[in-house]
Amino acid sequence: MKAVSMYSPYGYKAKIGLIVPSTNTINEPEWWKMAPEGVTIHTSRVLLLGKADLESYNKMADALDRAAEELATAEVDVVAYGCTSGSFICPMSQLLDKMRSQTGTPVTATAGAVAAALRTRGVRKIAMGTPYVDFVNDAEVAFFESYGFKIVSLHGLKLGDTQEERRGIGRVPPEVVYRMAKQIDRDDAEAIFISCTNLATIDIIAEIEKDFGKPVVTSNQACFWACMRLIDLRIPVHGFGRLLETCLAPIDQSAFAVAPPKLMRA
Repeated sequence: MKAVSMYSPYGYKAKIGLIVPSTNTINEPEWWKMAPEGVTIHTSRVLLLGKADLESYNKMADALDRAAEELATAEVDVVAYGCTSGSFICPMSQLLDKMRSQTGTPVTATAGAVAAALRTRGVRKIAMGTPYVDFVNDAEVAFFESYGFKIVSLHGLKLGDTQEERRGIGRVPPEVVYRMAKQIDRDDAEAIFISCTNLATIDIIAEIEKDFGKPVVTSNQACFWACMRLIDLRIPVHGFGRLLETCLAPIDQSAFAVAPPKLMRA
């Protein structure tokens, strides 16, 4: 056994740990699509019930210890919290500490990964599209402004008041994402950001970049990119936007540090 102690028949380049809300049905399949040969995805879930409010987000945050502990037993190389809204409504530093304390690996959360991706693309002015209700959109604007970005336009689909609407985010077709990108695009927007890990986006990114002539960052694309960069896996991934094709330099944990906006839980 000593001779094969480092062997993994599938994740021989990297094993990525992913924690998703229990209702999320998009993050995992999109990551599997983007994963190069030799990279595997291993998932744990945190229970999400009810409408989008502080209580539901905080309950997911409280469950991160258990989910990360489970992933640690799979000997993953990096762990991500795959929830955009959950990682800007709850204090990111606490989320990262919870995961890191259980796994001892590099960790990231989606909202911080998006901010790091946007910085890497050298943009400050952003057109933002989301599936969220106003409460969540307001929190997201505050979060990105705390990073020094300017949201020049915003459109939300207002989904999430009920449990059924939350699940419905995963049924929004990519063509709607294209139409939303067209609606939010402005001449002064340096990049288009489409938020939410339960919104199917990766198959439309390249088309939006081609048609609108500017970088596109989405939640699942950026968080997967961050995982690859944190473990210095310099493999270009084609077909899902220029971020994964060209931005291959490693990043460190400090890329995700930020003071939480006032409305976040202390």
